[in-house]
Amino acid sequence: MKQQKYSLFTTIAMIVGIVIGSGIFFKSDNVLVFTGGNILLGIVVFVIAAFSIIFGSLSVSELALRTDEAGGIVAYCETFWSKSTACAYGWFQTFIYYPTITCVVAWVSGIYITMLFGMNSTLEAQVLIGVAVITVLYFINILSYKTGGYLQNASTLIKLLPLIIIAAAGIIFGNPIPVLQSDISTAGNVGLGWIAAIGPIAFSFDGWIISTAVGHEIKNSKRNLPLALVISPIIILAIYVLYFTGISTLIGAENVMRMGDAHVNEAALMLFGPMGAKIILTFIVISVIGTVNGIIIGMMRLPYSLSIRKMFPGSDNFSAISEKYSVPIESGIITFIINMVWMLIHYVTQKLNLLPNSDVSEISIVINYIGFILMYIAVINLARKGEIQSKIKGYIFPLLAILGSLFILYGGMQNPLFVYYAIFCIVVIAISLIYYRFAHKN
Repeated sequence: MKQQKYSLFTTIAMIVGIVIGSGIFFKSDNVLVFTGGNILLGIVVFVIAAFSIIFGSLSVSELALRTDEAGGIVAYCETFWSKSTACAYGWFQTFIYYPTITCVVAWVSGIYITMLFGMNSTLEAQVLIGVAVITVLYFINILSYKTGGYLQNASTLIKLLPLIIIAAAGIIFGNPIPVLQSDISTAGNVGLGWIAAIGPIAFSFDGWIISTAVGHEIKNSKRNLPLALVISPIIILAIYVLYFTGISTLIGAENVMRMGDAHVNEAALMLFGPMGAKIILTFIVISVIGTVNGIIIGMMRLPYSLSIRKMFPGSDNFSAISEKYSVPIESGIITFIINMVWMLIHYVTQKLNLLPNSDVSEISIVINYIGFILMYIAVINLARKGEIQSKIKGYIFPLLAILGSLFILYGGMQNPLFVYYAIFCIVVIAISLIYYRFAHKN
C-alpha cells in the first residue's frame, strides 16, 4: 500500500526550498560576469529560464495527473516512452544529476558556515563541512521522514527572509531605475556572450522536477503535484528578479563580480552591521541546508524506484521500504555513497581549477533539459491521441517549454567545457542501456 505523507504545502515548500536558497546566492556574480555587469540582461535571462520552467511545469503536470507510480520522471519515461528510456534517464539522474547538485550545494553551505563563524575558509574546510551536512541530513531523513518534511517547510520559510530583506533594501536604497535605464543603452555592447549566463541561471532554477520523485508519497498526488508544479515556479521567478535587481544595485554590479560569493555578506554588513550580518548569514545557512535536504529527499528514492523495475544493479537489495522507518534505507545508503564519490571529484576539480567559472553541477543541469524535452513531446503525443482535449495544454504549453529548453541547451553549449560534459553523460547513459539489455535479455 502506498504511504501518502507529504501535503500540498510541503510539496510547494520542497520545490521552492530546493530551487531557492543556493544558486541565487552564489551564482549572481557568475551571471553578471557573463552579461558584462549588465543587470538588465541578467533579468532577461532569468525571465527566459523561468519561461521554460513555468511552461515545463504546466506540461509535466499533465503527466503527473495520469500516473502516481514511484519514480516521478522515471515513471513518466516508462509510461509514456519505454522501459529502456526510463532506465537511461534514471541512471543519469542517480549517478550524475542529483549527486552533482547535492555535493555542490553542500559545499556552498560550507562556504557560508565558514563565513558565519569566522573560520579559515579553505576549500578543505568547506568540503568537510559539506560532507558533514550531507551525512546529518541523511540520518534525519532515514530515521524520520516527518522530521525531514518539517525541516523542509521551516527552512523554506526562513530562507525567504534574507532574499526579501535584501531585495527590498536594494530597490529602496539602490535606486535601480537609472541603472536599468543605463543598461538598456549599453546592452548592445555586450555581444552574444550574455547567453552563456543561462548556465548559472539554469543552476539557480534547477530542482523543480525533483518533487516528482516523491509524487507517490504526496497526499492526493494527482491533484496536489500538478498544483505545486505550477505555483512554485511563479513564486521563484518573482523572488529571483527582485533579489538579483536589489543586490546588484545595492552594492553595484562591479562589486558583486569582484567579491564573488562574498557579496551577500557584504550586502548584509552594509545594511545591518556585523551583528545583523551574522543573522542574515544564519538565515542563508539554513536556506542552503534546506536545499540540500530537499534534494536528498528526492535522491534517496531513486535506486528504489529503479530497482522495483529491475533497472538497477542488485535490484533485490534496493527494492524494499523499511516497515519501521517508512523509507527505502538501502536505497538511501547507496545514494549517500554516490554523493561522497562526487564530493571527492568536486574537491579535485576545484583544487586543480579544472572547471574555471564552473563546477561539476553544470555537467548535468543543461543536459537534463534534453530529458525534459522528451517529457514535453510525450504531452504532445497524448494530445494527438485525444487524451488531452485542450489544445493550449496539449500543444501550446509543451511547445513553449521545448522552445525554452532549447534556448537553455544553446546557452549551455556556449560553455567551452560543454562537449566534455555531454560526452561524459552520454557514456553513463550508454552503460545504462547496455545494462538494461543484459538484465532483460530473457
